[in-house]
Amino acid sequence: MAQINTAVLDATPAPLNGKSLNGKPANGKSVTFTLNGKAVACSPDQTILEAAQQHGVEIPRLCYMEGMRPDGNCRTCMVEIKGERVLAPSCCRYPKEGMEVTSDSARALTSQKMSIELLLSDIPETSYTLNSELDLWAKKLAVGKPRFASRHQPAEDLSHPAMAVNLDACIQCKRCVRACREDQVNDVIGYAFRGGHSKIVFDLDDPMGDSTCVACGECVQACPTGALMPAREVGKVVADKQVDSVCPYCGVGCQLTYNIKGNTILYVQGKDGPANSSRLCVKGRYGFDYVQHKHRLTKPLIRKPGVPKTKDFVVDPENWQQVFREATWEEALDVAAKGFRDIRDTYGKRSLAGFGSAKCTNEEAYLFQKLVRTGFGSNNVDHCTRLCHASSVAALMEGINSGAVSNQVRDVQNAEVIFLIGANPTVNHPVAATFIKNAAKAGVKLIIADPRRSDLARHATHFLQFKSDTDVALLNAMLHTIVEEGLVDKKFVADRTSGYEALAENVKKFSPEAMAPICGIDAKTIREVARLYATSKASIILWGMGISQHVHGTDNARCLIALALSTGQIGKPGSGLHPLRGQNNVQGASDAGLIPMFYPDYQRVGTPAARQRFEKLWGTELDPDPGLTVVETIHAAKKREIRGMFVMGENPAMSDPDVNHAREALATLDHLVVQDIFLTETAYLADVILAATAWPEKVGTVTNTDRMVQLGRKAIEPPGDAREDFWILNELSRRVGVDW
Repeated sequence: MAQINTAVLDATPAPLNGKSLNGKPANGKSVTFTLNGKAVACSPDQTILEAAQQHGVEIPRLCYMEGMRPDGNCRTCMVEIKGERVLAPSCCRYPKEGMEVTSDSARALTSQKMSIELLLSDIPETSYTLNSELDLWAKKLAVGKPRFASRHQPAEDLSHPAMAVNLDACIQCKRCVRACREDQVNDVIGYAFRGGHSKIVFDLDDPMGDSTCVACGECVQACPTGALMPAREVGKVVADKQVDSVCPYCGVGCQLTYNIKGNTILYVQGKDGPANSSRLCVKGRYGFDYVQHKHRLTKPLIRKPGVPKTKDFVVDPENWQQVFREATWEEALDVAAKGFRDIRDTYGKRSLAGFGSAKCTNEEAYLFQKLVRTGFGSNNVDHCTRLCHASSVAALMEGINSGAVSNQVRDVQNAEVIFLIGANPTVNHPVAATFIKNAAKAGVKLIIADPRRSDLARHATHFLQFKSDTDVALLNAMLHTIVEEGLVDKKFVADRTSGYEALAENVKKFSPEAMAPICGIDAKTIREVARLYATSKASIILWGMGISQHVHGTDNARCLIALALSTGQIGKPGSGLHPLRGQNNVQGASDAGLIPMFYPDYQRVGTPAARQRFEKLWGTELDPDPGLTVVETIHAAKKREIRGMFVMGENPAMSDPDVNHAREALATLDHLVVQDIFLTETAYLADVILAATAWPEKVGTVTNTDRMVQLGRKAIEPPGDAREDFWILNELSRRVGVDW
């Protein structure tokens, strides 16, 4: 185990090697040219089309899409340039000083209209979308019914559950190809055959539903004509409203837009946010139907007298009436609060505990931990971070005094080397994975270390498939190489760190030659990877549960921190440490104090000054000792030391590593209150169930893995008499005895 400490460092993204964050040349001197008789100025990295758009001049375009590489194949954006024999596609032509460009000359307009008419002739009169860009430009250019015969129309493909393929509406702009192969880098959609037989294909011309499509829907969002659309023709329904929000799934924190009809989400589109640039994955784009599921809880429930609790107890969601009865909110909240008060007053404050949720908002997380600390009277509050990145946070707090990432995921495009270990972003953080793949395709060296081969391995320059549970051996061998070969950033270490001498001494016995038989990676490769990481201008480390979910997870993270600090690979663009956070608000929940040893903002419970500060703020005496973790709480419940629990948005009966043990412990509780949107395995054992709201049904902020705070907005009303978590927490707190 290697360890080294330093102060918190600034890691503000900035241009690297003269390139901006979007990969284009950094803006220099502006270019002045003439557009339709007027002098205009633009950046040298802007195309004629982009410059025209900036100055309010409309030029038709269909294959062009902002953020994509220009293709220039639809030929609808043709302009006339003085002195040139042929027209030029404005989407991929850059202006030069003094150039004279005309987009509205008779010659240019004739070409634009002809291209539009030819494309119109190839598609049916039936429309699959309300927002066809082809129809839009045909209307603006007054292009009527085409004079040319139609092509042979391909059959529809409805084999995919989420997307409909109508290639009769395809104009072969190849935006879907670029979206799939260049943005998301899934390499499913291609362009096959030649001449009049050319067409868009999935894999080897397979039906979309049988292909390797991961259903990210980027092609649907890119399609200008409705050839690719959400399934079941929802794209033809006029939405009543659009609501911008943030995705409720993983820690990437993608922004999105809900399209609402009545009280139903029709479909979801990606929004241009700092973490996703309009990209979404299958969960963010299509995983919203759960909010209208028939098994949603719509009213509070109270367990019927005499119904037993056992670890094997199961409730049929279709016949919940056999176990529970409906109650009013007044009755349910009174019963829930009375159970907590009776246990607290009979067995003491530490006989109660609460599990909050990384799926709830920052505001709800703050209120939940405040309720447990001031209403229950102890620090027995925790959430899923205990089974997630708690070990990473412990190492980061110890090593750099910050329990979060040093820079955002998208900073990988400023790196020269990406070191990804113990993570599978294509599955767990799909949109983050797209930026890693983009960087690899742009020439960034990708090193992947993992006992399992993941999809990202095909993009890696080095794939280290080491033996399970030998992370420390591998990482210390890399550190040994860095120290032995003089690759340490001595100035950085001297100015910014302490404890280097102990580190250097410790890694002497971990040579690559000695560690190779242990970790399964040959010494030559270990040395090569260590040199590559240490000597690059910018190296970034990303890791996931494969590092943290070990008995020595903290040591794993310490080694990664030592790698970054000993080489100075932190605090500059493209370098740093990034533990990929799992759920949408696991970072924010920890920041808000939903952990047993810290108040909000990581103020230690055992520090008198911190405790006094919160006692003054909350107006009550607080427990001076750290509370029980998730694991310790379950053990204590089994021993009957914990008598009552409040579980909000968590499902320990399913997520605990030993579910039989967890269910047995939960079944022994005198009083269990569950606040959720479904009748979960934990709710089977509840005495009171409080019907809460799903993510699109409330307002609140979440903090993503980049530690960006983003606002989720209410899009629809909750079903039945379900209530917002914020309201429930306030009402329950007052009944427990807290004067808020």
